[in-house]
Amino acid sequence: MASTPDSPPPTPHRSKRRALIVTGEASGDLHGGNLVRAARRIDPDLDFFGVGGSHMAAAGCDILIPGEDLAVVGIVEVIGHFPAIYKAFQTLKKILHGPDRPDLLILIDFPEFNLRLAQQAKRAGIPVLYYVSPQIWAWRQGRVKKIAQRVDRMAVIFPFEADFYRGHNIDVAYVGNPLLDEAGVGKAKEEFLASLSIDPQRTVVGLFPGSRRNELRYILETILDAAARIRERIPEVHFLLPVASSLDPELFRERVAQRDLPVTITQEGIYDVANACRAAITVSGTVTLQTALVGTPMAVVYKMSPLTYAIGKRLVRVPFISLANIVADRGVVREFIQDAATPQTLSEEIIRILEDDSYAQQIRNGLLSVRERMGEKGCSERVARMASEMSGGSRNEVIEA
Repeated sequence: MASTPDSPPPTPHRSKRRALIVTGEASGDLHGGNLVRAARRIDPDLDFFGVGGSHMAAAGCDILIPGEDLAVVGIVEVIGHFPAIYKAFQTLKKILHGPDRPDLLILIDFPEFNLRLAQQAKRAGIPVLYYVSPQIWAWRQGRVKKIAQRVDRMAVIFPFEADFYRGHNIDVAYVGNPLLDEAGVGKAKEEFLASLSIDPQRTVVGLFPGSRRNELRYILETILDAAARIRERIPEVHFLLPVASSLDPELFRERVAQRDLPVTITQEGIYDVANACRAAITVSGTVTLQTALVGTPMAVVYKMSPLTYAIGKRLVRVPFISLANIVADRGVVREFIQDAATPQTLSEEIIRILEDDSYAQQIRNGLLSVRERMGEKGCSERVARMASEMSGGSRNEVIEA
């Protein structure tokens, strides 16, 4: 049947279906990689391409645009990065409206970019699956109207998110948390530290500065200054600094080399790193959940440009900034936000964790509640089955995992 002027052109026949998957975050790349891996196992006729990083590439996704090229946080910061973001959007828009458009668009978090892309997919007649909800329950709840108009199905990772979307008549499924599918310690603490040439008897503290370049501008120096204060009090301390796959370790080596600090920079897995630490200073995002799953007490730091923070403070509607506390629905770990995030306050909290066993155990007990609230394993497979169905896969053809 011929297409009308207002309808999208017919998609050429292909032997395989294709899903365009888009994320701009390191955590989204991790979740996307697990999703792609699960989908290729249960539905070999579904191929993936899009925007992501090393985890998605390793799983078999064809990366058109590196996610780290788009990963910025903050209103002011996005303005400075706009040319690269605009170019990427135009590239993907052309694909969505082109003759070989995908059978499905999968969006992972990254809402400012992805909700605009969802609008283009809707116009092109392409179904949209949104995996890992934007935190609209925390701020700018008005975006739920856009989601209702542009997204066909939501796959959310926290139970309270499902209740929120159902209240707005949106097709939503609670799929569990993807971190549970890949969380695990590969090496015992002593073995892991020895592999990094660190004496297992030393007191080890983690420094987790995040995965976005612009975060480093406001956070890294504060974290390193806090580390220096900790060493003044505990001379035998050693620091572990894990580098996200989206960042170059050289960004950290140069900054650390300027200081007389015993810091080991590593690209080993976050769970092994966190497990090797008695305490950690961490940014507020996914890493707080990863650290919570291991049970390592932490102090959470959140800093950004003063203008971005001033704007965001007026919009945020939740009492906590870190995902660990949001999931627990109480202050399990202390948060140090903007002006309160100083080397002195951070170092004092870490020293208290290291020297007060009862306080450290209190935090560990709270972190257990975070794990209990995160649901059951199998998230990636559940979303993979949704993707297979929405892209036109036959349920009879899907291989049982």
